[in-house]
Amino acid sequence: MTRILLVEDDRSLGATLQDRLHKEGFAAVWVTTKAEALSEHRKSPFDLYVFDVGLPDGTGFELAHELGSAQTRPFLFMTARTDAESRLQGYDLGAEEYIPKPFHLREFLMRVRHVLENHMPAQTLTVGEVQVDFSAYTLTRSGQAVNVASKDLQLLKLLVEMSPRVLSRDDALNALWGEDKFPSTRTVDNSILRLRTALGEEFAGCIESVRGVGYRWNQEGRL
Repeated sequence: MTRILLVEDDRSLGATLQDRLHKEGFAAVWVTTKAEALSEHRKSPFDLYVFDVGLPDGTGFELAHELGSAQTRPFLFMTARTDAESRLQGYDLGAEEYIPKPFHLREFLMRVRHVLENHMPAQTLTVGEVQVDFSAYTLTRSGQAVNVASKDLQLLKLLVEMSPRVLSRDDALNALWGEDKFPSTRTVDNSILRLRTALGEEFAGCIESVRGVGYRWNQEGRL
């Protein structure tokens, strides 16, 4: 099920949008502050982020910026700020849509569907004899199931989605291990080692090391 993070401090509007998104078949999590949004994101990334611009503890612009390069999923803004400067700021941050308030509920849903349809991530990955199903979090090699932790496959999915960009260790930690008490860059390195073992000797090189930064997925980078 598609997961949407809705960040809206207007409780009436937030409740209405969350209820309608649920009725449309989306798993919508609604929060009212920037801090709550960051907390929910660290638990598990969402498929779409919907940010109100004016929040009690900051702005949606700041929130989009703080998610940084780990934010590979699409996001949109909804706001009463309709001036050209604000719209340009939103698009400069990478927003797919900038919805001025007030808006018709049907228009909101149409824009949400449009963004999701244009950014549906691949749910499967095939590399030679290796097949990964990200929806079921399973990996098979030559038709045989390989035991891989779901967190490791989440990291692989993030690498694939970010390709050809580099995924830094810090961004990986924030996106996937932010809820852990004492995560370290070694946590990411160990996960990469397990993934390379699962991919097998021939395809381990698809996960490239970028010295001093992190890792990059390159499907042509076989050993």
